[in-house]
This record gives sequence, C-alpha cells and structure tokens, in this order.
Amino acid sequence: MAARNGIASVVALLLFTSFLTALACDTNGVEFGYFGSLGPKHWGRLNPNFTRCAKGMTQSPIDIRTDELVYNPSLGRLHRDYEAANATLVDNIFNIALRYEDAPGTVDIDGVKYTLKNIHWHSPSEHTINGQRFAVEQHMVHISDAGNITVVAILYRLGIRPEPFLMQIQDKLSELYVEACRAEKGAPIPAGVVSMWSLRRYTHAYYRYVGSLTTPPCTENIIWNILGQVREMTMEQAAALIAPLEKGYRRNNRPTQQLNGRTVEVYRRFWKNKTNETP
Repeated sequence: MAARNGIASVVALLLFTSFLTALACDTNGVEFGYFGSLGPKHWGRLNPNFTRCAKGMTQSPIDIRTDELVYNPSLGRLHRDYEAANATLVDNIFNIALRYEDAPGTVDIDGVKYTLKNIHWHSPSEHTINGQRFAVEQHMVHISDAGNITVVAILYRLGIRPEPFLMQIQDKLSELYVEACRAEKGAPIPAGVVSMWSLRRYTHAYYRYVGSLTTPPCTENIIWNILGQVREMTMEQAAALIAPLEKGYRRNNRPTQQLNGRTVEVYRRFWKNKTNETP
C-alpha cells in the first residue's frame, strides 16, 4: 500500500508537467537531458568526460533494500553543525539549487569535516526504498578541504504539512519562476539569510554507501547518507521547486543503478537487528 501511495504522489506531482524533450548544459556547454537521445541511457556517449556514466561500477542512485542492509557498529549519529547563512537561488536548467555565499556549516564523516556548498532538488526521488519512489529528493552537497564530496539526501512524500525549510524561500521560488519567463532566464535570486535549523531534525537513522554524482560527469567515490525518516511537503511546495524549470526538466531523476557488489550500511540509534524494518 505504501508503494502504491508513493507512486500516486509522484503521478500527481508530474501532472503539472508534460514530457517534452529539453536540453541542459554542463559547465563546458555539453548538452544532456532526461529523455530521448540525450537521456540517462546515452549520457556515457555524449562526451568523453561522461564515460563513467556508462562504465562506472559504483554509480548512483540505487534502490535501498531494507532486508539487505549491513549494520555497521562503528557508524555513529550524523553530526551536522549548521547555522543561518546568506544564500542565492539558482536555476541550473536541470535543477533548482540554493547556493551559499558563506559557509553555513559542516557534516562530520569519519572524522573529516565537509562544508555544505549547495542544496538542490530532484522530482521524483532518485533513490528508492524497497522499490518505492517518493515525490521529491533533496540533496545537500558537502565538500571537504581535500575536494572530496559527501551528500546528505532527504526523501519527501506529499502531504498536508509544509516543509519548514522551504517556507523560508517560497516567495523567492515564485520570483525565480517569474524570472524563468524572461529573456534573461537563469539570473540568480538572492534568498537572504536562510535558517538551517529544521534540516538538522530526524537524524536518528540513515543509510550510507559509496556511489557517484547522479548527473554527468557521474563522478564516483561520493559518500551518500540517505536519512531514514521520510519527510513531508505540500503539493504546492513540490510544484514550486519544479515550476521554474523547462518542462522536460521537471522530471529530473536518474534511474536507479546496479549495486555491483556494494553494501548499504545502516545506522539506527536503537538498533534491534531487524534489517527488514525501515529505520
């Protein structure tokens, strides 16, 4: 029943869009998309720098099977130290992102601090749990001083409770939508000081594995941390996150990839050795 409700939520959200082919460009101006000849199945052939998208063995996203999780006793709580900071809302063509001018905080992974650089969204979710896909997935991208990347991902279902974090930038998302209709599409929108407090909740359980970026060039050796608590946002909030995008990019999730022998570890504050339960 949960999987059926999840699919219904995704379908409801995507009724806001039509499945038109559109293009996006990376920083080198190379085009990639989510449908047709530029879609994920073809990314590896679009540019020599994208070959890992096709040949990489530790790619993301994945389907997380809760009956195959590996309990790692050395994993601890996900220590995130965030504070309010100035941010800018950006239309990257293939996603909407909140980019920080000042360092808003860090996450500690195995004793290494990674600084939060941006937050962006995918609709529907890229990661699935036991085959269930959710309406939205939020990626919080952190980078260490050595240039290594870790991502904290939050899954969202549609509901009646608004997401407090998004409430802060709701008006700015509307401005970005208006900007998208102008010739100077893509101009950043200052979001002002954004509080990070609400994003620190629900870290009593998470999944961890080593994967890749989910867009070209599909760089590997990315540490993923997917929070076990599925959060909630309203239909209006989810729609606002995709409204500025061109129609072909309002569904911007890469299909799940093969595990290829990888294990997914789990941290749960009160572990009872019941791997068939979602944390």
